[in-house]
Amino acid sequence: MTGLEIRDIVGKTTISSELQIIAEKVLNNERLTCDDALYLYEHANLNFVGMLANFVKTKKFGDKVFFNKNIHVEPSNVCVHKCKFCSYYREEKSEGSWEYSIEEIAKQLQTIPQEALTEVHIVGGCHPARKIDYYCDLLRTVKEILPHVYIKAFTAVEIEYMAKLNNLSTNEVLQKLKQSGLDAMPGGGAEIFDEKLRAEICPSKTLSADWLAIHKQAHQLGIETNATILYGHRETFANRVDHLNRLRTLQDETNGFNAFIPLKYKKENNVLGIERELPWTEDLRNFAITRLFLDNIPHLKVYWPMLGKEFSQITLDYGVDDFDGTINDSTKIYSMAGSVETKPILTQEEMIILLKENNKIPVERDTLYNIIKEY
Repeated sequence: MTGLEIRDIVGKTTISSELQIIAEKVLNNERLTCDDALYLYEHANLNFVGMLANFVKTKKFGDKVFFNKNIHVEPSNVCVHKCKFCSYYREEKSEGSWEYSIEEIAKQLQTIPQEALTEVHIVGGCHPARKIDYYCDLLRTVKEILPHVYIKAFTAVEIEYMAKLNNLSTNEVLQKLKQSGLDAMPGGGAEIFDEKLRAEICPSKTLSADWLAIHKQAHQLGIETNATILYGHRETFANRVDHLNRLRTLQDETNGFNAFIPLKYKKENNVLGIERELPWTEDLRNFAITRLFLDNIPHLKVYWPMLGKEFSQITLDYGVDDFDGTINDSTKIYSMAGSVETKPILTQEEMIILLKENNKIPVERDTLYNIIKEY
């Protein structure tokens, strides 16, 4: 849909003058303010924000949708933090916990054909006893087995805990990890930046300012990262806008974020006590508004193991341009929280078919969004 067609639709639709002004800003490639974003959350309907978000996405990438061939490694779900929304963490030696050795992880990776992967994604709990040597050895081992892959590993929360446990600065931790093979960082652990709400749902976790500072340090060291938000729990629309604005502000400074991934709160097997998850219409509105506001973070990713393959396809018409990766049934974080994808796996061939069935152009990428092949 062209800008002229959208202007025509907006002109024939009974909407507020505020929404008309926002639509003109989007069509003219003008930055939305925090007030604009909040107004969209509070007053815009799904069709309006979806139309605008799809316009922005199409202007950037046409019908292309990116994916990669990846696998997750989760060394342990033992964690010192007991976040109320988390269904993943366990105490040491408790039922349902695991603590993989480097040798056990190596055996898992050795069973995978090298051509089946371009990325190994490593995240887990903040283990109370594992020092940084474990993580450096793990990175080197992955590179020895799969020398061609990118390693995207460790949230800012994990980085901070490594620093604390080893009496190092977070910058020193990042440097050691980079020297051992770290190529990029995921965006987990951001949750919600509002300090009061963060203290309620994850009181012992990395402070908002520290999460942002660690990502800034990573960007300054040439380590590109992603960013996330956890939505659908106790946050307000204003909390979401504040969160997005802090990310946009840092991106203006460093240009180190590659992708943004909205992560939906899932209510099973945790103590936060939310009885109802957000309806699918609110998921789509959130994706669309995110695309409109985060004008300087190029990619908007749907994490399909969280929302399911079928629904995730719909997000491709609401601003999303990245369908994550093949996963290979290698993550338990969302399946333990009640995701419909209890065994998340897509082969490369299935991914290509899925995207083509949605009239999209599948584009295989690497971790840093270098294009490998367009299908």
